[in-house]
Amino acid sequence: MYTEADAARLLQVSPSTLHYWLEGGQRRGRTYQPIIRPEPKGGHADVTWAEFVEANLLKGYRRDANVPMRELRTFIEKLRDSLGVPYPLAHQKPYVTSGRRLVMEAQRQADLAGDWWLVGEASGQLALLPAADAFYRQVVWDNDLAAGWRIAGADSPVLVDPDVRFGRPQVGGVSTEVIWEHNRAGESDEEIAEAFDLSTAQVWGALAYELDSRVKRAA
Repeated sequence: MYTEADAARLLQVSPSTLHYWLEGGQRRGRTYQPIIRPEPKGGHADVTWAEFVEANLLKGYRRDANVPMRELRTFIEKLRDSLGVPYPLAHQKPYVTSGRRLVMEAQRQADLAGDWWLVGEASGQLALLPAADAFYRQVVWDNDLAAGWRIAGADSPVLVDPDVRFGRPQVGGVSTEVIWEHNRAGESDEEIAEAFDLSTAQVWGALAYELDSRVKRAA
């Protein structure tokens, strides 16, 4: 689906971090297994769509909760075994009401501290905590599988779809990079919208995403 370099750029994580999540590695004389993949593939293998989606949640989870890798790896392994799927966090079941009990059990079995949970109890019911809820709302689900990702947030029109534009960010089937290039060439938002049969809101969303991405890459 993606090279590791392309996936890291879209995810806005360092290539070395993404490679460690996918392949594991050695640190301080110890060998660590992958966090996302059930087993390492060796080298810099292409990143599948499911791996890309799961890496997105992992990025937010690590950023917001700073979960230690050892506990996080154990948690994903427990959830993988419970659901019987290789990429459990790219599957809808852990986030819906019927599957949250499995997440709670996996959290406890992995000895995750409460501050690192994806699911918690509120008023006697299991609810998604902020990192999981934000991720769930950004994903477009189809038959329990992640079919798309709103890369710039749940309210943005920018979508990454593995079947459109080779999985690159787009709005209405038009690459955000193409919209950016037309804007840099001096075309107005209205002219771009008319040329590509988009709304001005879609054009604004594409330009906002491109600007934010370029600023972060330059930092």
